[in-house]
Amino acid sequence: MYPIHRILVAIKDPRAKQFPAVEKAGQLARALDAEVCLFHAIPEPVYLDVARINGQSLPDLEQQGSAIHRQQLESLAKRLRRSGVKVTTAVEWDYPADDAVIRAATHFGANLIVADCHRSAHVAPWLLHFTDWELLRNSSVPVLLVKNRRRYHRSKVLAAVDPAHAFDKPAELDDEILRYATTIADALHGALHAVHAYNPLLVGLTPKELCASNGIAKAQKKAAARAHSAVDPKLDEFSVARTRRHIVDGLAIDAIQNVAREIHAEIVVMGAISRSGLKRLFIGNTAERLLDRLICDVLIVKPPQFRNAIARVPRGPQVLISPLLPGGVGAVY
Repeated sequence: MYPIHRILVAIKDPRAKQFPAVEKAGQLARALDAEVCLFHAIPEPVYLDVARINGQSLPDLEQQGSAIHRQQLESLAKRLRRSGVKVTTAVEWDYPADDAVIRAATHFGANLIVADCHRSAHVAPWLLHFTDWELLRNSSVPVLLVKNRRRYHRSKVLAAVDPAHAFDKPAELDDEILRYATTIADALHGALHAVHAYNPLLVGLTPKELCASNGIAKAQKKAAARAHSAVDPKLDEFSVARTRRHIVDGLAIDAIQNVAREIHAEIVVMGAISRSGLKRLFIGNTAERLLDRLICDVLIVKPPQFRNAIARVPRGPQVLISPLLPGGVGAVY
């Protein structure tokens, strides 16, 4: 198990009507005896010429904007405090928003980031441009993306493991996945499940063997045996019950989605590796491609040696000069 003492909740819109991430972070904080920080980044640019026309200085604008958002966060914090959770709030003029969240998590010493998942539709989900994807890509702190409003109740937590280390996945990542999954499942008085997908054809059988009587069945049986021999020792270490081990043939994306649906998992825990350039383009990432498919919450964990390259000092407000419309002054497009 991993101790989770500090949880940072990324508030994307303090004016929203519902805050599933706040509610679920509160549940986890009570179960883990953890402290919560409600954080909101203000990434919007400040148009300096408009401010001057309105008779406001840049510090005045910063202070005014921060005060408004902090008041909104404090309103949310009161609800959690009434339930016994220790809560602080923080507002920062900083951009882009995903970098700001990572900086805030580092400053707070967070062991977990919780954020509501943006709903979006994109043709190629492995080509990432959204805040959620960038947060997953760059954060060394595990990120729990909340995808629905259902409260946790004796939750089934599904850990997706891959001892074969496909695509050069670090061996330590399975340990990280299982440690965090165990911590969350225990805290919520839930059940820990594990899933592993294997390819039934990569078993070294010759064409003659495959064409023989029951050749395909033998290949599948041999592949299943190999998968169990690779996965079971690791799951034994973490005391995953035999009846909660889902070792299935097929693609990882399909296997994880199907098992999560069959057992009614409330959280899927997966590992993610940041990639760049053509390797990212062609290989993609199972965790990223699954996010659109899964209806349950997703906890993304990085290898222990992963370090982000995000500067630790906030950038402050983005100060711009607004474009001028014909016949107008200080107009903002």
